[in-house]
Amino acid sequence: MTLSTNVEDAADETELEELGQKSARKHYWLVRAVSIVTVLLLWEVAGRQVSPLFMSYPSAIAAAAVQLAASGELGEAFLSSMQTLTLGFVLASIAGVLLGLLIGRYRYVDAASDWLVNALYSTPLVAITPLVILWFGLGFSAKLFIVFILAIFPVLINTASGVRNVSSQLIDVGNAFAASEREIFVKVILPASLPYMMTGIRLGIGRAIIGMVVAEFFTAITGLGAMIIKYGNQFDTAAMFVPIICLMLMGVVYTAIAIRFERWVAPWRYTEDE
Repeated sequence: MTLSTNVEDAADETELEELGQKSARKHYWLVRAVSIVTVLLLWEVAGRQVSPLFMSYPSAIAAAAVQLAASGELGEAFLSSMQTLTLGFVLASIAGVLLGLLIGRYRYVDAASDWLVNALYSTPLVAITPLVILWFGLGFSAKLFIVFILAIFPVLINTASGVRNVSSQLIDVGNAFAASEREIFVKVILPASLPYMMTGIRLGIGRAIIGMVVAEFFTAITGLGAMIIKYGNQFDTAAMFVPIICLMLMGVVYTAIAIRFERWVAPWRYTEDE
């Protein structure tokens, strides 16, 4: 009788916890929706009080977006920018993780390359964009290189920091059980440094978008950056805001994908109620 009662009580507590988690998630998304609507309404009201040469508002931007989408200009520019951003960011993430693991793990690799990484990271790479265009021209290759070179350093530096911060006790335990270097890398270093890698990847998203826009500003041929230059020169503020908002949405979507990926590869970092 007592055992059955305890089991029923435990089941009731579990059900209550699940209901509480669902309620918390609903409240979270409700607060987010209210905040978005509030910001849009305030922007709509404030934007109508300003000259359209200096500011636009959501309804005008939405109308301009419909026109640009109907003409096909927005879709073509979006696909061009998305192609550059995706390929450059993926290549930068892979290279940054691999180099960061080597630099963080092996002292001599760190000694040979740390000064170069710090020098390049502190250099205003946007300033050398004209030189990159001289090397690669005005096409896809130049934009891809700029995205890659801007996005790689946050990933590399954070990955190397994560490897350096792995507890030496964990590595000593692996060595005590005669684990190979490969096993230590896969079973100890990678899981322990994963949060740092994902932080670097999320920071790299913003840098990649900046690199893509800067490259398109200089080339002004295709992409969302070219649209910003075009409609800025025409003083069409509403149309100029359309690619800007697209860039913002791209950053939000890529960040959400990175968070989902982290939840998949490191589920232990998240509790059930998150």
